[in-house]
Amino acid sequence: MSKPFKEFAEIDRMIHEPARLAILTALAACESADFLYLQRLTGLSKGNLSSHLTKLEGAGFVQIDKHFVGKTPRTNARLTAEGRMAITQYWQQVDMLREASLRLAPDT
Repeated sequence: MSKPFKEFAEIDRMIHEPARLAILTALAACESADFLYLQRLTGLSKGNLSSHLTKLEGAGFVQIDKHFVGKTPRTNARLTAEGRMAITQYWQQVDMLREASLRLAPDT
């Protein structure tokens, strides 16, 4: 297997999973996001979004803040410094691997 393709196989799966990648990418574009906003944006069910946020929180990439507005519970998520660095490095790695794989293509 050539080098860029081997490196793709070694990419961080905590981030690379599509639902978590969508969540992290959305959070990278803002300071924080409300749970319902993330649910609408990603199309994930409440349970699925909650599960992925819990995994990302456990990895240290996301901080979850729960509070009440009146009697209504609100959940906000934001990237930690580690999470912001991880998603930035992820996209840099993907861009680098994409460029390397394009150099392998035969000239036509």
